[in-house]
Amino acid sequence: MVRVTPKAVEKIREAFKRENVQGGLRLGVLGGGCSGLSYQFKFDPKPRPTDKVLDFEDVHVYIDPKSMLYLDGMTLDWKDSLIHSGFVFDNPHAKKSCGCGTSFSA
Repeated sequence: MVRVTPKAVEKIREAFKRENVQGGLRLGVLGGGCSGLSYQFKFDPKPRPTDKVLDFEDVHVYIDPKSMLYLDGMTLDWKDSLIHSGFVFDNPHAKKSCGCGTSFSA
């Protein structure tokens, strides 16, 4: 299962409101990026028929079956620091990740 922290849920909710988004957040994995695989993170109006739909209060997260293989057990969090603020992927399947944290190898 994928876990989304309360702080990340709050930030997703804020983005939905700011962008006037209806639907959910699509999390996925795509080939590419400096470490081989990159995270997909986008708004999607509705889930696909084969998606796993996760509900975190009023925030819906859609994950396709292929991506779930790489994301199962992952935690999506939000971190604030002096240098960088943004979403952080804590993925137990990532053997190596790039410096920006948006791509990994499994």
